Amino acid sequence: MISVIHKLDLAAGSADPLPHLVAGLDVGGATRVSSAFELACATYQTSLLSSGESTCQHALGTALVVSSLGLDADVRVAAMLFAVMDYRQDALELLKVGFGDTAAKLVQSLHRLGVLRPLTRAATDGREMQAQTEILRKMLLAMVDDIRVVLIRLSSRVQTLRFLVDQPNALREEMARESLLLYAPLANRLGVWQLKWELEDRAFGYLEPQTYKQIARMLDERRIERETFIAAVVERLQHALKKDGVTAEVYGRPKHIYSIWQKMRNKQLDFSQLYDVRAVRIVVDSEADCYAALSLVHHVWQPILGEFDDYIAQPKGNFYRSLHTAVRVEDGGALEVQIRTKEMHEHAELGVAAHWRYKESGKSATAEGVYEDKIAWLRQLLSWRDEITDSAEWVAQFKRAQLDDTVYVLTPQNKVIDLPQGATPLDFAYRLHTDLGHRCRGAKVDGHMVPLNTPLKNGQRVEVNVIKSGGPSRDWLNPAQGYLVTAQAQRKVRQWFAMQDEAALLTEGRAVLMRELQRAGAVQRVQANLDGLAVKLGLKNADAMFLAFARGTVGPRALDIALHGEVATPVVEPEITTRKSKVALADQGQILIVGVDKLLTQIGRCCKPMPPDAIAGFVTRGKGVSIHRVGCPYFRRMVTKNPERAIEADWGAAAVGAGNTLYAVDVLVHAHDRQGLLRDISELFTRQKINVTAVKTQSKNNLAHMRFTVELTSSDSLQKMLLLLREVSGVMDAQRV
Repeated sequence: MISVIHKLDLAAGSADPLPHLVAGLDVGGATRVSSAFELACATYQTSLLSSGESTCQHALGTALVVSSLGLDADVRVAAMLFAVMDYRQDALELLKVGFGDTAAKLVQSLHRLGVLRPLTRAATDGREMQAQTEILRKMLLAMVDDIRVVLIRLSSRVQTLRFLVDQPNALREEMARESLLLYAPLANRLGVWQLKWELEDRAFGYLEPQTYKQIARMLDERRIERETFIAAVVERLQHALKKDGVTAEVYGRPKHIYSIWQKMRNKQLDFSQLYDVRAVRIVVDSEADCYAALSLVHHVWQPILGEFDDYIAQPKGNFYRSLHTAVRVEDGGALEVQIRTKEMHEHAELGVAAHWRYKESGKSATAEGVYEDKIAWLRQLLSWRDEITDSAEWVAQFKRAQLDDTVYVLTPQNKVIDLPQGATPLDFAYRLHTDLGHRCRGAKVDGHMVPLNTPLKNGQRVEVNVIKSGGPSRDWLNPAQGYLVTAQAQRKVRQWFAMQDEAALLTEGRAVLMRELQRAGAVQRVQANLDGLAVKLGLKNADAMFLAFARGTVGPRALDIALHGEVATPVVEPEITTRKSKVALADQGQILIVGVDKLLTQIGRCCKPMPPDAIAGFVTRGKGVSIHRVGCPYFRRMVTKNPERAIEADWGAAAVGAGNTLYAVDVLVHAHDRQGLLRDISELFTRQKINVTAVKTQSKNNLAHMRFTVELTSSDSLQKMLLLLREVSGVMDAQRV
């Protein structure tokens, strides 16, 4: 194996990387990692990645980075075999048998993350890309079942940047830009500082080589002097604090080049004006000790005016708490000092006030709630990795914090769209564009046709098929069919139907008005000023007048009054019509009584059956046979007392096939009470040409309970009416009694 390493030049400056690769592992773990390295080199051979780096060299470099983080054998195996699934069809089974289920799952997750490769290449400046980059970070976390996969991905990018150090080309700049926008902030959020610093510094050096070299030169000119100075400051503070009875940890806080450049740019400062190139942090036991330490620091050195911030008395918006000060030391230079308790330090590093929140988001940023809490928990999990030795326990712990409330899918143009869990291709279409949703008639997910109500999963590529013109289906609003999950898409569908209904009413109302004007012989006189006629009718404009005529709230009598110069009183609330139907009600010709011909029948008022309800008859005294639904409680009580009077019955062909017979049906509506609720429901009945014969309403505790008796021709019309009722604003449920 060593000869292979020499041949491929896998470890720069090290003849044998194996000791570093297996450092800290037991014999079994070291053996598995060694076997993984041999398998990787045998599989990858001389193949190259798109960056030009040897696949085997990249695998070893990535594994060495994760080894430096102290991660377990499973992670190191996965890092070595990250691309094996691209080379062998039996890779998954081979991994399970040779290295265990956990390592196999890690490699499988890394393979799934391949979908991100074309996405991150589009990293450029601009607000839209910044938003896309943030979604990509979340998508990266959401697509994995184990946080260690993210650590391998970050380590892989570190290795890529190391390889590109001698490759000054467009690809290096592209990789560097991606690293600054996506990977470094993610490493920062997860608290993996060593990866964050290297990603930032290397990327900055590739993008701004002259500035990088200038800052590096200024740091190196006084590096030994600065390190000696910090060591002396730490010793002096520890001695002084101990003398004052304050238990504290004091240590230097090094700055990396990219951080220095950011501060110089953001605050428009020269290098000599930076106060925190030399910095120390003091961690004490109590809040009182913080101020005692501050007093001591200000006693030893002179504080710099305007450079003191008390984030303990006045925490930042993200609850970050600490004392920040800068002092002038003996050589005339500046020293930055941060003072906090252990609890504050833990909260700043692991809690909701973690460094990345105020560093990246800015002072005006607001918390993202659950997502950020989960990130904080993930960071805490990382800090426990030395205590969790069982891989199964690690996975179980991670799944507690899995980001499962959002799915991230891709457009054909590689744009990431975030949707709530359970969202469908139809939700996806409406998120892209309202008109796209209206005209959507099919969808492909990862190249395969799927039903429009298929729940989407992380990382899938979605393409919708649309027609040239058309609109949504009312079935899309049926929760039982699961077409739409997002409230935004549901609202757009309801708005479309509302517009269609209103357009139809406008057309109908205009026709009614023109007929009435023609009857009155006033078409020529009025047609040029319809808005004036509307005002005389007490309405806002001509469209409102057309709607009023279509809904029947304004009739011929009001029109005659307006035409003769009187102003009509505006109608505020439409009335429920109880017109007598021109369609015959159900009679005995529609019902078949088994074994009896031309027997008088009547529909039971208690349960009001209609086709295709299962029915039965009960022989009454002098009124023929009353017809009931078989489940009618009143019918069951009568049969219990007089079983001999029960008789079989069924709907005749005339009843089932014809659509000209009306059946009375009771409907219950439960809704949040509001002004205009009854009006909206009655307008719905008017539009659907449904006759209402009785209404009973009751309001209590801001809830309205309404019972309507309506006349319908079929169960299909009943189901359609119930669906429309449920769409009325405020209605919680509508059902047949």
